[in-house]
Amino acid sequence: MSNSPEFLWYIPNQVVAGHRGDVPVADHNSLETLTNQARALEEHGWKGALIGTGWGRPDTFTVAAALAARTTRFEALIAIRPGYWQPAQFASAAATLDHLTDGRVRINIVSGKDNLAAYGDSEGDQAARYDRTREFMRLVRRLWTEENVTFQGEHFQVSGSTVQPRIRVRGDRLHPRLYFGGASEAAEKVAATEADVQLFWGEPLAGVQARVERLKDLSRRLDRDLPPLQYGLRVTTLVRDTTEQAWADAEARVAEMAKGASGNWHDHREGVAVGQQRLLDLHRQGDVLDDNLYTAPGRFGGGGAGTTWLVGSAQDVARSLQKYRDLGITHFVLSDTPYLREIERQGEQLLPLLRGE
Repeated sequence: MSNSPEFLWYIPNQVVAGHRGDVPVADHNSLETLTNQARALEEHGWKGALIGTGWGRPDTFTVAAALAARTTRFEALIAIRPGYWQPAQFASAAATLDHLTDGRVRINIVSGKDNLAAYGDSEGDQAARYDRTREFMRLVRRLWTEENVTFQGEHFQVSGSTVQPRIRVRGDRLHPRLYFGGASEAAEKVAATEADVQLFWGEPLAGVQARVERLKDLSRRLDRDLPPLQYGLRVTTLVRDTTEQAWADAEARVAEMAKGASGNWHDHREGVAVGQQRLLDLHRQGDVLDDNLYTAPGRFGGGGAGTTWLVGSAQDVARSLQKYRDLGITHFVLSDTPYLREIERQGEQLLPLLRGE
């Protein structure tokens, strides 16, 4: 798989308006609104966008299919959960969408806790949850690349299974990339053996470097039999015309968050995962780490990619992202709100710097 850097965005997939401080308009998740964002991504140089998942949100795969039908180059990074999907059903659905879109499908496997009972799932403890994820990823890949697959695992079984339509090989792309996140020991073992891309949250450079080195070592020790693991960064990028304006806006936004006036920021109130807890703990080291990694949002409800922000001018943020590239990061999933305005701003100001244009 190519190691050329790729830049994706994030499209909010929420029932409740005002996601992470966005403008809470009534049609925030209409097909027209989301299509406008996807088309803006095409027009402003982005490869595509992550679409998040979770029970109580619109179905991610359905949203991705609808946006694919209304765009020509947009690639959806579709977040899905083992347990919500069975492997063969998912492999078939993804192969179909990949066929219909000429290869514009990417998959983000999510194993964090969810409202499992609401859709009839039960994952057990952490070890069982990640063992099931490992089986899911291995079986889906086999279904995409082999025919007449028989598999008898602890969690999943198929017999004589051939997914149609077949995934078309496109250069070094044998199938849709499988992205994966997670910072626990169990999660890192899954990433080291089964993922194509490991996604990190916006940690300081030293923390990301340590994790890259650890995953490389794990891949060797666990006899990874796939192409080398690639690495990605999911982070908020607050970009303004000047450094001073960026920090003034960032501090004003956090002040609003502290008042509880910033919308639906509390994404991780319960069941905090290891990686999320690492982010939430960063503010104890200081409000600003490295050159411009702002940790204060995590003190006031920022969750996931909203916990830490890279703040500054386009030149400031590009320099910081280049330092992550120097550590081996080749997949970037960026975002800020309001989403549409920032797709355009960062597409015009930040992406050309990241591409050396």
